Amino acid sequence: MKLKKKRKVNRMRGHGMGSHGWGARKKHMGSGHRGGCGMAGTGKMAGQKKTYVTSIYGTGYFGKQGFTSRATEHKTNNVMNIGDIERDLDRLKHKYGNKEGILDMKNFKILGDGEIKIKVTIKASAASKSAVEKIQKAGGKLIIPEETEKSGTKNAE
Repeated sequence: MKLKKKRKVNRMRGHGMGSHGWGARKKHMGSGHRGGCGMAGTGKMAGQKKTYVTSIYGTGYFGKQGFTSRATEHKTNNVMNIGDIERDLDRLKHKYGNKEGILDMKNFKILGDGEIKIKVTIKASAASKSAVEKIQKAGGKLIIPEETEKSGTKNAE
């Protein structure tokens, strides 16, 4: 004979996950019973508290803070591949172009990743050998100041 048995879900209402032995969940969820939970759990993946944290503490709460010693400071180079130059040429002309039609990217090092088919004249701080070859092959010109010539790159005028 089969017994009629109530499901455990119906019998354990209010004593399941979230109650932690305090009866109904609502009795023990606020700070009135045991204090708030503070800033615990506001680590990298705490998506539920990000809006709260950023509204109170601002945007500087997440991530690394503090000093970087001179020994571990990293040099940040502005680099641009020639494939990116061809793809974004209109935007780069608007931003770095001058009246003579030269892209004045004096703070950039030009690297040779990608292909270029457009004839352009670029003024840069440095360039890789492959970038110089590809720009010259397309009929363009690369102007590099003299002081970088000593460090191993050639002036490709």
